[in-house]
Amino acid sequence: RIVNGRMLRQEVFEQLVDPRRPIPEVAINVHGITDGMVRGQPGIEVVLPRFHKFAEETVLVGHNLAFDLRMFQVQEDVTQVVFANPVLDTLLLSAVIHPEESNHSLEGIALRLGVTAAGRHTALGDAIMTGEVFLRMIPLLEQQGIVTLRQARTAAERTYFARLKY
Repeated sequence: RIVNGRMLRQEVFEQLVDPRRPIPEVAINVHGITDGMVRGQPGIEVVLPRFHKFAEETVLVGHNLAFDLRMFQVQEDVTQVVFANPVLDTLLLSAVIHPEESNHSLEGIALRLGVTAAGRHTALGDAIMTGEVFLRMIPLLEQQGIVTLRQARTAAERTYFARLKY
């Protein structure tokens, strides 16, 4: 959670989810989460409503959020949860700040902004890294006259990446 330009590292939401199916080996190789680690954990129908409550009345900030939001949308019938939060996507904001760059991966942005990659490919590690990237983006957006949520969202929506669908 970020409040008043500061990351509150003690206010986190982290929960493994039992997908109730085997985790593909290719996915295990990326994030290191195994079937044994999720066995006995709650399902998405429990976890997503908890996360929704945690994120209540906030702006969701993430990297390449269109993918995650699509996954939330797919689960709406099961969870009865609809995310209507305003969203800021660091991938799109990177394209606003550095339109000449071709690499808008989280790692690429972090490298450009001097953010150390730690705990990559874990939900909490990626969230912290994204938060640090976002905090470093704020003054760069301000230099372009982008100082409100509406201005940031409008600028982001004009980028090429905003047109991609999942």
